[in-house]
Amino acid sequence: MDPISNGEIFVWELLGTAVLILLGAGVVANVVLRRSKGREGGWLLIAIGWGFAVFAGASIADPSGGHINPAVTLGQAIAGNTPWSVVPVYMVAQLIGAFLGAVIAWAAYKLQFDTHDDPKGTLGIFSTQPAVENRPWNTVTEVIGTFVLLLWILLSPAAEVGAGDVPVLGNSALGYAGVAFLVIGIGASLGGPTGYAINPARDLGPRIAYAVLPIRGKGSPEWGYSWVPVVGPLVGASLAALLYLALPL
Repeated sequence: MDPISNGEIFVWELLGTAVLILLGAGVVANVVLRRSKGREGGWLLIAIGWGFAVFAGASIADPSGGHINPAVTLGQAIAGNTPWSVVPVYMVAQLIGAFLGAVIAWAAYKLQFDTHDDPKGTLGIFSTQPAVENRPWNTVTEVIGTFVLLLWILLSPAAEVGAGDVPVLGNSALGYAGVAFLVIGIGASLGGPTGYAINPARDLGPRIAYAVLPIRGKGSPEWGYSWVPVVGPLVGASLAALLYLALPL
């Protein structure tokens, strides 16, 4: 197969990440907003929704390897599966896609945002917040969750190399379904302390969107915490990739 171009990487990663956030932020909005039919659906519904959001987004971004996550891109680059020269293309596309997906999710639920009884508490629909704030320890939690995600991706028997040396998970729905179930598991087991960003673009893009969207009575974007779901996943992905390189495979 012909190598994929930078432009193609940008388009597919932007589209895939936008769908990831549209569905992920959408399921949280469905559970949180007062006049939504999914009101009080619970944490498990959120975890399942995010898992299938990953499946949909990664499947759409399949031509570029379905990264939809700067931590995945970084881990794959460290592991030698993605050229360093295209890492910025992936990450910029993912951040822009995450921003756009958050805006579209807000548009889908605009009437619910307008009538919500706690507009100051709506940041959690877009970005993660810790249950108990301790930024160094919250970072450790994000490192652990992302480490599990990346180690599975790198070691998955479904992993193979696609067009232009782009790593993909079997280049099929089966591999992305495996990631989806893993994300559901991470959310159900490790998501409680910080909301399991495990993806810098997934948190930062929607946080920027929240800061600029005309949401009635909204609260602060909490920029002081915003570095945690960026640094933690990048560190976790790096550690997983280094362990992968050290294993006798």
